[in-house]
Amino acid sequence: MPPFSDTVLGADSAYRLAFYSKGFVLRSNATLLYEQNSLALPVPVAQQVYMGDREFGMLMANPILTYDMRAFHLHDAQLNFAAGLNWVSWYRAGPSAITMSSLYLYQAFANGHVEAKLGYVSNDFEFVGLQVGGALSTGSQGVYAILPYEVGLSHFPLPTPSFNLKLAGPVDFYFKGAVQRSTDAGGGSATNGRNATGFRFMPKGDKLVDIYEAGYNHAATTDSHETWLRAGYIHNTTPFPNSRTGGQTSGNFCAYILADHQWLMSDRAHPNRGVYSGISAMGASTDLNAYTRYYEFRLYDEGPFKSRPGDTASIVASYSDYSRYMVANLVAQGQSAWRNSSTLTGSYNLHATRGVYLGAGLSYVAGPDISPRVANALTFSVVSTLFF
Repeated sequence: MPPFSDTVLGADSAYRLAFYSKGFVLRSNATLLYEQNSLALPVPVAQQVYMGDREFGMLMANPILTYDMRAFHLHDAQLNFAAGLNWVSWYRAGPSAITMSSLYLYQAFANGHVEAKLGYVSNDFEFVGLQVGGALSTGSQGVYAILPYEVGLSHFPLPTPSFNLKLAGPVDFYFKGAVQRSTDAGGGSATNGRNATGFRFMPKGDKLVDIYEAGYNHAATTDSHETWLRAGYIHNTTPFPNSRTGGQTSGNFCAYILADHQWLMSDRAHPNRGVYSGISAMGASTDLNAYTRYYEFRLYDEGPFKSRPGDTASIVASYSDYSRYMVANLVAQGQSAWRNSSTLTGSYNLHATRGVYLGAGLSYVAGPDISPRVANALTFSVVSTLFF
């Protein structure tokens, strides 16, 4: 998230200082998104199969309260609590929910070389690193793989009980691991339907997810460029519907590798600014997931103009494979289906003022959904994100 200095309320307002004096920080972010296909008229509600097939809107808000635990003689420790509001105009892009979105204790050891979290955690912000440039303010840019979510990774606004551990190695190397309760094998709406408040600890049928990630993360300096390499594996013991056998099978998984590198530094006084490229490759169980392979190439520029140092421009291309077993079942039932999907997205994220970001994007999508086999789309999106 942006630093407190880049929030609507600022870092040193009377509001913030009053909370600081009691050991608290309260911050929030809110996002409003609109998306629609520009190549065809909106379809009727019953015929919608992808975001933008008809007018699509999303509203998200996430107030976060953090408490410094020094009053309890715990140093390098924080208690984090957050609520989540998520509303979508189309249920399949959901869920729409008002829920607890995180509740965990953070503790650092050995001068920050070991970090632990215990509680309800949204692990999509802890692993993989899907956001362009690794920043929440650019989270609306690009096309993102859903494979980690398919196999049960917890995500906003659906946290699950989790124990997370991060070890800082030498020369910017790190290792992360977590054991979390799975989200529902039926997806986000099913998860929210069985656990509307987010506090339910172990709904029947939801088993354990193991997550492992190793990486190298070097921040830009005046004489070296930024590089972030990471690879990981997610394994779920929850039974999932098997499109090959028709039964239920445990052992769902997702393996991933991502790399981002800064090739050009545009401002040595602010070394993070410049031109980057990145790649992603992911694979998931073919018989337990609808999306089984994902590949992405991204090119982005942080601070593309001297007069606009807080802006980000990006171009993202992606390719996804759909499960061959699921597609074969659909064809056998007489339904039409795509076997894969490819996208090309260009977007620009404007840092309008302190804590306010405005973005716009245009995305060409070939194979928008598995079934039915609808026409290709050219969707445009506009988004505003505010940080308080």
